This record gives sequence, C-alpha cells and structure tokens, in this order.
Amino acid sequence: MTGAGVHVHETAPARVLIGPGARRNVPSEVGRLGAERVFILATNSAARAADECRAELGSRAVGRFDGAVVHTPVHVTEAALDLVLASRADVVVAFGGGSATGLSKALSARTGLPQVVVPTTYAGSEVTPVLGETRDGVKTTRRDPAILPGTVVYDPELTLSMPRGLTLTSALNALAHAVEALWAVDASAYTDALATEAVSSIVQALSRVLDAPPGPAGTTDLAGREQLQAGAWLAGCCLAQTRMGLHHQLAHALGGSFDLPHAELHALLLPHVTAYNLPAAPAARERLARAVGGDPTEVLATLAARHDGARRLRDLDVPRDRLRAVAERVAAAPYPNPAPVDVDSVTGLLERTW
Repeated sequence: MTGAGVHVHETAPARVLIGPGARRNVPSEVGRLGAERVFILATNSAARAADECRAELGSRAVGRFDGAVVHTPVHVTEAALDLVLASRADVVVAFGGGSATGLSKALSARTGLPQVVVPTTYAGSEVTPVLGETRDGVKTTRRDPAILPGTVVYDPELTLSMPRGLTLTSALNALAHAVEALWAVDASAYTDALATEAVSSIVQALSRVLDAPPGPAGTTDLAGREQLQAGAWLAGCCLAQTRMGLHHQLAHALGGSFDLPHAELHALLLPHVTAYNLPAAPAARERLARAVGGDPTEVLATLAARHDGARRLRDLDVPRDRLRAVAERVAAAPYPNPAPVDVDSVTGLLERTW
C-alpha cells in the first residue's frame, strides 16, 4: 500500500515499429510471436494493406473479418469471434483506425490471443490498455493491461490515402489524449513530458500535412505524417498512463448515445472542454501554452475550424433537448476533472458545443 502523495508509474511492455514501409514487417513480427495461424481484421479503408499482408502470409492467413465499426458494438464483436474461434487462429492482426483496433482488443480480451495492430489513422488507442464497447446504445470502458496490443506497426505510407477531413479530426482525436493527460488527477513528470511532446509534434506537423500540395492519393509530406504518427503514439501512451476526464467522458456518452463519428466528435469537443477546464488547471495551461506557442484554446479552436465537416453537435444531428439528459448521466458518475462536473455546468458546456 502506497502512502498519500506517492506516485506509482508502471509501463507495460510493447513493441513499436515506425517508418515508411514498416507494414512489410508484419509477417516477421507474427513469426517472432511463434504464431502460425493469423486472423486478419480490416476496415474498408485499409482493405488494400490487408490484402497485401494476406498475400505475404500465404497459408498462415486462416481468416479475415472486414466488418469493424465505430464504438465497438458487442454484436459485431460476437460475429467476428465466431469466425476467429472457427479458424483456430493464434494471433490477430488488425489494419485500420480506432474501429479495427477496438475490435482487435475486444477479441483478444475474449480469447487471450496476441495482437499486431497496424494503425491507418492517428487514433492512438493502439498503445492503450483501454477498451470501450457499446451495448444497447451505452458505451462503457474498462482498463486492463491484458488488453494492450503487444506489437504496433506505424507506416506513414498507409496514411497517404486518408481524406483531408479525417487527417484533421483523427489528429485532433490524438491531441485530445495528450491535452487531457496534462490536467489528469494522476499526471506525473513522465506523462507531462509525453503529453507536452505529443502536443507540440501534432500541432506542428498537422498544419504541414494539411497545407502540403496534393499528390496522387491526397496530400503528401511523408515526414510530416510520420511525425503525426509519432505524436499520436506518445498521446496514446499518455492515455494509457492517466485517468480520463470530462473530455473523454463526454465523447463516450455522446458517441454511444447517438452513434457519432468518434474522431469528429473529439475534434469539435476539444476546444470547448479545454476552455472550460484550463481556468481550473493553471499548470496544464502553462505547459500547453509552451507546447503550442500561444493561447491553447485559440490554437485548438483555429485547428478545429479548419474542418470542412461537422463543427458543432447540431451538425451531427444531436437533439438539443437531450443534452441535459447526457449531462445528468455524466454528473451522476463523473470522471476526475479539474473543473466542476455538475448537471448545470455540463449542460452549459454541451449547449455551447451544440
């Protein structure tokens, strides 16, 4: 038992590969695990990379599921689980964004199978021991070291086909992990350092990537995209080490209730929750200001405003008359947060976001 004021830091073992072409190492990474029967998960956007991997694996590829969807619905996991069990797989390899990673974690949690995750967005969840699942419109999260993928492969070439809007919202999703870690109740020198570097890397690289001239498959700047992946990796590590606060709680409550796009929701919430929390978190405000080179709320709002899609909750068809019910659910079991989490305050925050 630790005494009051004692910080405990634990780092789970994980293997990370990063760089152009890193995806071609997946077969050898599977071999390192001693696995011989590979089950592949993929989102539609990552189908080509999954096809390439399946061809390289040959007879070791024993099954595939392309139906991962946002918020990891339990009924989708159960459908994939039937296929995994029938294939007698001994490892899961996932290609895609947070949906593919979430499904991989859910399957691993049910089977104990090791995971190799190849992210194609900047979600950051691939380096966290956190799993969020949705059942009957309610999203719940749990944290367990066994959920953490053992191997993560970052290949910036796989992000070249990302639409500009998703590039922006996905990077802001990762940024939210780092920002919230700075005001977390269990923040430490380690997480402060990770979060500050993650914020700085993402903010610097994101504008570069968004402003890069168009190439055959979207904007180019491979180095900037690798920097975004590195920033998302660090931001995910922050989420792995700290407890989530109001930002993530609102994202889970709204996303699960109204089936909202995860990255877009994080992107539009971030400036509003930051403005709400920073007056109560002066140390976080100082670190953020240094990392972004200006007023944190203004910088984040300016980045979010570059999105051509939804920028308000009303744009996502969230009913205004249900905002207070969401606030009541959040206030009934609040995550630790520097600013008050009461029904009226949270309703006001949601109204401003709406």
